[in-house]
Amino acid sequence: MDGAPPSLHNSPVSTPGRGAPSNHTPLRFNLAARIDDPDWLDERGAIDGEPRKARTTVTVDHARTIINRITSPDLPLEQSINVYRGCEHGCIYCYARPSHARYDLSPGLDFETKLFAKPDAAALLRAELARPTYKMRPIAIGTNTDPYQPIERDWRLTRAIIEVLAECGHPLLITTKSDRIVRDIDLLADMARRRLVQVTISVTSLDNAMARTLEPRAPRPAKRLGAIAALARAGIPTQVNVAPIIPAITDHEIEHIIGEAAHAGAQSAGYTIIRLPHEVAPLFREWLAVHFPDRANKVMNIIRDLRGGRDYDPRYFNRMQGQGIWGELIRIRFRRACTIYGLGHRGFDLDLTAFIPPTRGGQMRLI
Repeated sequence: MDGAPPSLHNSPVSTPGRGAPSNHTPLRFNLAARIDDPDWLDERGAIDGEPRKARTTVTVDHARTIINRITSPDLPLEQSINVYRGCEHGCIYCYARPSHARYDLSPGLDFETKLFAKPDAAALLRAELARPTYKMRPIAIGTNTDPYQPIERDWRLTRAIIEVLAECGHPLLITTKSDRIVRDIDLLADMARRRLVQVTISVTSLDNAMARTLEPRAPRPAKRLGAIAALARAGIPTQVNVAPIIPAITDHEIEHIIGEAAHAGAQSAGYTIIRLPHEVAPLFREWLAVHFPDRANKVMNIIRDLRGGRDYDPRYFNRMQGQGIWGELIRIRFRRACTIYGLGHRGFDLDLTAFIPPTRGGQMRLI
């Protein structure tokens, strides 16, 4: 039929330097199925028969607010900030991919090539913190897309957010898989002395080849361990997150990751099991067909076992760590490894009393 979306299982191939093999996604939010468009590709064209590389674009997003309120009962967070939409790291498993569908963009290659930045983020944050109705709760950054993805090098929006929170004495939680966070140690070390910050570094695999396949534009594992070490030396409370654990792909590395992170200086650890909401499931299946056709069925069968017979179980308290025999086995292994290497399972106590809101004009109050 003319105009029909291409099949997800029609001889998929990898896209150089990207995580998603394609932009082919199911229909949702009246989103027309995306097909490979020359506009995504590098204008130099193919060289010696090699496929062209998808290029990255960044669009300015003039948001009206910057603090998101979190109502999920299985998350120990109430507020978050995302200064970027989309993520160039290109992690195939990213549960944030479906958010691009709401903007008539594909959760596939669009998510990692068509990015949005919020240059007014720091000003918006000052204005929101200054409101008389603002209720101070720790703010998390990195809960959706990575705040230290490659474009942060030039845009510096995450640093601007940290500067405002440091100035206000506002507690902060950061999650990233990038060693670019080391650039901001000057701010974070001062906040740590005031018990205002905790950092979580995500490590999926310690194998460079595996990491490149799963997270093609994220820093290699050694750099993440190096970031943990640098943060720990600066006195910044740092946790390793073994995330996501992918059965039959990375689950054999749980103990090794925890051991190496503990050696680097991590003080606690957490984990999540791969989540495949909405369009992520077919994209992940397509990725498996490209990179692990020999075990694709095995991987999905275990995931369904963890998710009550489905690709994804959205129920709170089940979606992060799974259920059944596989879920229990992973829990036991994780806890045992933490015991062996002396890592705790919980976060750090932050000072919730130091916050001084800015005035409506943006300056800090003197008293």
